[in-house]
Amino acid sequence: MRVLSTELSSHVGERVTLAGWLHARRELGAVSFVLVRDRAGLAQAVVEGALELQPETVVEVDGLAAAAAQAPGGFELQEPSFRVLAEPTEPPPIELRRPVLKETLPTILDNAPVALRHPRERAKFEIAAASLAGFRSALDGLGFVEISTPRSGSSATTST
Repeated sequence: MRVLSTELSSHVGERVTLAGWLHARRELGAVSFVLVRDRAGLAQAVVEGALELQPETVVEVDGLAAAAAQAPGGFELQEPSFRVLAEPTEPPPIELRRPVLKETLPTILDNAPVALRHPRERAKFEIAAASLAGFRSALDGLGFVEISTPRSGSSATTST
């Protein structure tokens, strides 16, 4: 069954599938800790040996959901098997594994489709969406009607 990273706590002891991007990996002796990023957040998978995949490789990970205090969110996938869905053709121009992007603003703007995958950058849009949903809900509760006016016209709206 496919789950999101934030749903692992509800599936402890079950075999689940997580799909996303390889966010980062850390090798400690004979064990590798692999972070997989999906639309909900990060999940850790514990791999025996090394995993030779590039950052931002799109993967499906099948594994046993287990509680782990050291893992992001407190849960991880054990005994994982990886299926590569797509590999990047070149390394990403932005290091997404860092807690804060270190790249300059022009680099971030030039590579926005990649930069917006960073959890901290994506969080800005999640906050804006939640704020808008709150306003919409409050106004709906007060009986307001939302309208969408046309934005384009055959001529300019102002003249000089």
